[in-house]
Amino acid sequence: MLKNIDPRLNAEVLHALRAMGHGDDLIVADTNFPSDSIARQTTLGTLLRIDNCTAAEAAEAILSVMPLDTFVDDSAARMEIVGSPDEVPPVQQEVQAAINAAEGKDWPMMSIERFAFYERAKNAYCVVQTGDRRFYGCFAFRKGVIPPDA
Repeated sequence: MLKNIDPRLNAEVLHALRAMGHGDDLIVADTNFPSDSIARQTTLGTLLRIDNCTAAEAAEAILSVMPLDTFVDDSAARMEIVGSPDEVPPVQQEVQAAINAAEGKDWPMMSIERFAFYERAKNAYCVVQTGDRRFYGCFAFRKGVIPPDA
C-alpha cells in the first residue's frame, strides 16, 4: 500500500500511467469491449485490468494521478451509442462526473462513433478493462502535463 495512491490502481496500471507521455491515450473499457484483441495492437501490447470496479470508479482512480491534455478538444471521449449518438447513459454520466471532479471544473467529453473508437483504441498506449457490465462504458483519456512549480 502506498500513501496518497488510490488502492484501485494496481502495479501494472501505475507502471503504464508513469510510462505514458504527453498526448498518449489510455482506454477505459467495459467488460464487453474486445479489450484483449485491441490491447495487443496498442503501444503497451498487453491488457491491463481494474476488476471489481465500474468504469467511473476506474476513471476516478486513474484521473487521481493522470492529468488530461489541455491542448486538444478530445482529451476525454466516450463511445457513442449506435443509432443514438446524443444519448448519454448513466455509465457515461458517472464518468463525466468523475472527470469534472478530477479537473475541478466542467470538462467536455466528446463522443466517438463505435468503429472510430475501436481505431482510436488500437492506437492508444494501453487499454484498461474494468468490471463494468453496462453497455457503452468505454472511454478514451489523453494524458496531459504537470507544469513545473512556480
